Amino acid sequence: MTDTTVRRVGLVDRGGRQRLTLGGILRDSRVMAQRQLRKTLRRPTYIVFSFVQPVIFVLLFRYIFGGAIDTGSVSYVNYLMPGIIVQTAVFGAMVTGIGLTEDLATGVVDRLRSLPMARSAVLFGRTAADAVTNVLTLIVMTAVGLAVGFRPSQPAWQLAAAFVLVLAFSYVFSWISAWVGLSVKNPETAQSAGFIWVFPLTFASSAFVPTDSMPAAVRAFSEVNPVSLCVDAVRALTIGGPSPTAPALQTLAWLAGLLVIFVALAVRAFRRA
Repeated sequence: MTDTTVRRVGLVDRGGRQRLTLGGILRDSRVMAQRQLRKTLRRPTYIVFSFVQPVIFVLLFRYIFGGAIDTGSVSYVNYLMPGIIVQTAVFGAMVTGIGLTEDLATGVVDRLRSLPMARSAVLFGRTAADAVTNVLTLIVMTAVGLAVGFRPSQPAWQLAAAFVLVLAFSYVFSWISAWVGLSVKNPETAQSAGFIWVFPLTFASSAFVPTDSMPAAVRAFSEVNPVSLCVDAVRALTIGGPSPTAPALQTLAWLAGLLVIFVALAVRAFRRA
């Protein structure tokens, strides 16, 4: 094959360097995702303990705090579970940043950089693998909710739409977590930094209590908080009430903007790490 033919099919550029193609990036990302999933499956204790915290939250709010929270005509368990499901998705996204910092610290990233592959595939593969893991997590949390009295009442297509929306929410927040982790470059710091930005978003929202009970300033923040918007959309899609259209569209607008920003930031941070 001549140099002219090679350039025409897009394998190398005029400088003789390998040219990245969309197909090549997707293949490399798939390999990285498979690597991460195999790594996760080889740590069964990690899988088990990843469910412990969300289950504790369910039991804590369902049986201890729930009796003191007024949610009107909606039972508290039905009000709670959409919020817990979204919170679990956000907490699951934190694993992305922590895992990337572990790969940096152990030299795995340096070895991957020495291979003829797209560097961005490390990030795309990792976030895709964590999205697959979150599917299992959300299924388990839905089963736990049903066990404690959660009763969705909407059609199956709305329940499926709620599930997809939560997964999209988790995927975008994985990119935020990736940027945070690559910026601090230390697993312990990444975990601490993750809780700093995750806790205000999840607890200053409509996930656990109606926003009407909040002080004016906190309520104003909560009403534009993407976690609140996602929870409101999932709640409407699963147990009914106000139309889910407005909060769902606002959630998607947030996700589109955050994805564009943090994919660029995370890829840039990875190149500099």
